[in-house]
Amino acid sequence: MSNALEKRVMRKISWRIIPFIMLLYFIAFLDRVNVGFAAIHMNEDIGLSPAIFGFGAGLFFIGYFLFEVPSNLALERFGARLWIARVMVTWGLISGAMAFVQGPTSFYVLRFLLGAAEAGFFPGIILYLSYWFPARSRAQVTALFMAAAPISVALGSPISGILLEMDGLMGWHGWQWMFMIEAVPALVLGVVVLFYMTDRPENAKWLNAEERDWLSNTMNAERAAKDRAGASHSILKGMTDPRVLALSLVYFGTSAGLYTLGIWAPQMLHGMGLTSFQTGFVNAIPPIFAVIAMYTWSRHSDRTNERTWHVALACTAAGIGLFFAGFAVSLVAVVIALVAVNAGVSAAKPPLWSSCRARLRRPASPRSTRWAIWAASSAPMQSG
Repeated sequence: MSNALEKRVMRKISWRIIPFIMLLYFIAFLDRVNVGFAAIHMNEDIGLSPAIFGFGAGLFFIGYFLFEVPSNLALERFGARLWIARVMVTWGLISGAMAFVQGPTSFYVLRFLLGAAEAGFFPGIILYLSYWFPARSRAQVTALFMAAAPISVALGSPISGILLEMDGLMGWHGWQWMFMIEAVPALVLGVVVLFYMTDRPENAKWLNAEERDWLSNTMNAERAAKDRAGASHSILKGMTDPRVLALSLVYFGTSAGLYTLGIWAPQMLHGMGLTSFQTGFVNAIPPIFAVIAMYTWSRHSDRTNERTWHVALACTAAGIGLFFAGFAVSLVAVVIALVAVNAGVSAAKPPLWSSCRARLRRPASPRSTRWAIWAASSAPMQSG
């Protein structure tokens, strides 16, 4: 009976939570990297050199870095439902405001504000999952959530390419239409979060009393077991732990590759003589391979229970792809290099997160746990 109850509850919460948070991350990632498509025409329209664009694109991560921990503290205080809604509405408004940039200064300011607005979303969702899913189920759930990033590029690239073709409509540039239209889903979903998301299992009216009690008791027992395992560690010890630093460095590398692609790949492809429309569809090819690689590689990692080499080999493939992307002189060569980078970066992330859970088993206080999440999720602080 207990096993049947567990399966029923896990099936219910999985269908209720996972598709929705994937949709949220899909929109978040789209608003985060669509500046790469805008740059195809925006840079010339408002006078941005490659150096200015790269610096401004990277300012997103400075704002993200600075406001990450405060945002997560607020999430725990006000609840995931209210705070995630606030995050989405704020970043939707700022993303839409990107349509009105006039030059380097306004570009810098809005990119920084966009990062500050979105800060806390990714680690906030990771923390939210820990309220609902037992540790034994969390790795697979995290992988599904993170799969929304390459899916966002695969589906969002053609959309962005099509929107750029609206150039001249009502006197607006195509990139202005793109920013405005792609900001709308964040605003709409921010409102939906208020009515759809549930903060804790105790508040889940969509579970019956038996299911709610089982899930609440299971999660409370898991937290109590961690508390009994030993004394909690300080923030300083967590931040200076060599394992945390090493894992953060690896995550930094994967994120550097991911956002380098998101910001620069559209311009690389457009430079090969493609139209904006064609660029959108060609840019969707590498992420399709990334989704396949993420799924098959993480399954193999789980089946063999091996993490280190699965991360190392995937990162090596991504690094080789980045190297050859810099020397590719044909469209086919560029696409092959981008496939290697996309597949490698995406395949590395699920076993990396599983490795984090396996290596960081010592108990930590809630605050130091948030700092550890921040250390990893704030890693992508590169200017592109």
